[in-house]
Amino acid sequence: MSAYWPWWAGAIGLALITINHTLITDRSLGVSAAWDRVLHWRRERQLERMDEEFADDQALAEALAAATAEHFGTGTGASTVPQVPYEKSQPLESDGEPAASEHPAATSLRPAPLVTQAALLMSIFLGGFIAAVTSGRFHLRYDMGPGFRDLVTADSTTMIAMLFVGGVLVGFGTRLAGGCSSGHGLSGCGRLRPVSILATAVFFSTAVAVSFLLWKVI
Repeated sequence: MSAYWPWWAGAIGLALITINHTLITDRSLGVSAAWDRVLHWRRERQLERMDEEFADDQALAEALAAATAEHFGTGTGASTVPQVPYEKSQPLESDGEPAASEHPAATSLRPAPLVTQAALLMSIFLGGFIAAVTSGRFHLRYDMGPGFRDLVTADSTTMIAMLFVGGVLVGFGTRLAGGCSSGHGLSGCGRLRPVSILATAVFFSTAVAVSFLLWKVI
């Protein structure tokens, strides 16, 4: 692997990563959310411990019912079945289990385990490291390369300041858009979500415009 992968190989690889992540974790792939959770791992671990107490949906429903009865009180002999006016007939109960779409499980709405988010971030780093080493292009750098020096600045202090401001803007944009480029571009567009398609279109159009300004105008 002496050069960059062809575009179609990269596309297949990204698709397999997204599908694998969804099948293994039952969650959408997203880097910004994983980074936020790992960064606040103490809080997230505490939330996971609280969720573990109610891993069973039936136990959670019973606990909520008991807490409601304790707070509001129940009358002696009061029926727990909601009363329906006489004119309205009660629907017959189905013999089978309720459909998953009608009663989504509470556990399906919980975030992926924290360890999987940390593994995702470490895998991104290790994958890039392995690719660079095997291609013979790995070396430590302390700047952004000759292209950045020629187009933006060669001063190290200015470069650090610009990278810091750029990082802040990336974080702000990620929160504003409700996801990062990996979450919208890979997971969202793969599921044909209109919000993700619009966000990805804005990402790419802005990148094309900025690249044109840097290389052709400035």
